[in-house]
Amino acid sequence: MRKDIKAFTLIEMLIVLAIISILILLFVPNLLKEKEQVQKTGEAAVVKVVESQAQLYELDHTETPTLSDLVAADMITKKQVESYDDYYAQNKGETRELAD
Repeated sequence: MRKDIKAFTLIEMLIVLAIISILILLFVPNLLKEKEQVQKTGEAAVVKVVESQAQLYELDHTETPTLSDLVAADMITKKQVESYDDYYAQNKGETRELAD
């Protein structure tokens, strides 16, 4: 006696796995490119924040601040200073507005 059991065959399962694998191979490189773009945009945003805080400091104190002055005044964090330095280390052609 043979029972009729509805199930996927081995070939059907292999075909589905192959299609899923191909789709993953197509999407992973695009996701990595997007991650790099988001990282660059984030770094540029930190630079804008640091430079904006420097302008505010200059308005309040009538002198051009250094990064150390901004950290001492609690206007930026040390992590923002590191990101600022990293941004200009990677983009050497751009002019840096603040000194260390």
